[in-house]
Amino acid sequence: MTALDRDGRQRAAVANLTMPADAQEMLELARAEGIPTVWDRALAQDPQCGYCSLGVSCRNCSMGPCRIDPFGVGPQVGVCGATADLIVARNFGRAIAAGSSSHSDHGRDILEVFEQTAKGETSGYRITDEAKLRRLAEEWNIETGDRPADEIAQDLAEAMFKDYGSQKSELGFVARAPDQRRALWQRLQLTPRGIDRENVEMLHRTHMGVDSDYANVLLHGLRTGLADGWGGSMIATELSDVMFGTPSPVMSTVNLGVLKATHVNVALHGHNPLLSDVIVQAAADPELIALAREKGAEGINLVGLCCTGNELLMRKGVPMAGNHLMQELIIMTGALEAMVVDYQCIMPAVTEIARCFHTQVISTADKAKFPGAVHISFDPAEGLAIGREIVKRAIEAYPNRNPARVRIPDGPVPMMAGFSVEAILGALGGTPQPLVDAIAAGSIRGAVGVVGCNNPKITQDYGHVTLTRRLIENDILVLVTGCAAVANGKAGQMVPDAAAMAGPGLRAVCESLGIPPVLHMGSCVDNTRILVLAAALAKHLGVDISQLPLAGAAPEWYSEKAVAIGAYVVASGITTVLGVQPPIFGSDKVVDLLANGLEGVVGAKFAVEPDPEKAAILIRRHLEEKRRGLGLPFIEPSTINAPVAEAVGA
Repeated sequence: MTALDRDGRQRAAVANLTMPADAQEMLELARAEGIPTVWDRALAQDPQCGYCSLGVSCRNCSMGPCRIDPFGVGPQVGVCGATADLIVARNFGRAIAAGSSSHSDHGRDILEVFEQTAKGETSGYRITDEAKLRRLAEEWNIETGDRPADEIAQDLAEAMFKDYGSQKSELGFVARAPDQRRALWQRLQLTPRGIDRENVEMLHRTHMGVDSDYANVLLHGLRTGLADGWGGSMIATELSDVMFGTPSPVMSTVNLGVLKATHVNVALHGHNPLLSDVIVQAAADPELIALAREKGAEGINLVGLCCTGNELLMRKGVPMAGNHLMQELIIMTGALEAMVVDYQCIMPAVTEIARCFHTQVISTADKAKFPGAVHISFDPAEGLAIGREIVKRAIEAYPNRNPARVRIPDGPVPMMAGFSVEAILGALGGTPQPLVDAIAAGSIRGAVGVVGCNNPKITQDYGHVTLTRRLIENDILVLVTGCAAVANGKAGQMVPDAAAMAGPGLRAVCESLGIPPVLHMGSCVDNTRILVLAAALAKHLGVDISQLPLAGAAPEWYSEKAVAIGAYVVASGITTVLGVQPPIFGSDKVVDLLANGLEGVVGAKFAVEPDPEKAAILIRRHLEEKRRGLGLPFIEPSTINAPVAEAVGA
């Protein structure tokens, strides 16, 4: 085999792992230097545990661990007598509780700093969107009038803190849901109460000897997810807007090409915008810019990763370096002085990768420490000073860079972000009626939220990009958040010119408004924006959310947060298609309930389809069914992959 043949085979293998060219380039470099990545570690785990993959392993008590033999040869019940149905339901419920806890705890962190800011106890923070603060206060029945913003904020904070306990029968934001949906939740005892209460109850129910009815466990799982979606996550989104500004459309760039060889590069990674906001302020400090120049750099360049990056992109236009599976690869460029992390989706492996380069990994959340990282405990009372300290550390690392190892991929891609609900309704003249009219006329077939992270089991970004492309080709408006948004940005699908990729109806709408056919609505906690928009459309039409031509999709999901998101989206009445099989297939009853039975209960269900081509057709058929239910006309498919369509009977 010649060297060219070997190189060709390596490129082909890398292309099977990741779709973006910048990621492929860095993976080739990693292999050449013998640096292991997430894909190598995933391969080393093969074969993964079959019991765990099916969800039939249980370690909830020390009588186990137990497992159920899926072939019916070995044990069919655990030591306590738990069946496969119960074990699978328990595991799924605990995943929902963990995911809900992560996003809701994020919301609590925002809420605490919001209250401290209102009391004048923080540094570097302020109420940026006072108009939204007053709207929220009125929504929560808090007097506004001519009261100072800080007083209103303190009262709002006190009211929202109560949503984390069980003082009320329902969460404050539940009133945003249509009356039909609220009545359904009430009838099914799904109305979410205190956020902490639902999570604790989920863990209690799944303790050995408590809830042994798999359906009852799963229904409370939906309630737990709702407490996050209409509670903790929604609080996080709304208060972040108040503190840091409600997003409006902004142009920026995306992929590893946003790094600058001549600058001090700092990557902001994680999910919480509290620290990253003050770092943006610190990076603009003339003294620190002067220090960077003293060290030989031309300036300071901030880039985003994952959802902390999305928060900054939405509000400040900070360029995005990449999504979940890019966090190791950005270090391999040799041009990153510091990776500043808070929490969620941060691989422990980044500190090991950083040891091969000059990059400093700086952790900041006391609840999320990483061995090998420099830990600087974040205190909002000293926020701006801490931000300055972190930026200074990055500047001090710049002279340690090895120019011979710098390899920054070319060609950052332009993208548009900043589509908050307020921005979308503003573009429509302040009312959802133009969107309703476009759907009714058939210019837009419906809308789909494509969300979720990357999973090394799937070629990186392929699921997101392919599904989105097929949807917009069929006049389906796509709303994206989190890593899915970054994937579509890298693929060039999130600029106004991308309207040319859409079907004729959607293209005309996008061109008239000057918007892309794929709208970036924020970080993964901002999936609640999609809920708010769906509820506004349903209320405007006087129907339930489940009657609208809407769907959700998570083509490459991997985390417990995604399970919680799927739970609250489905429980809110929006059918959701997963691209990665969840660990539930060890129980036919659980699968049947989630994939079929739930539709008759909450008006929506889960579906699993790994092939994004087929998933697009399944979603199109679902939207057509919802359109028929509303008496809207059928729309002929604009573009269909014929062999795939035939395979699914479309």
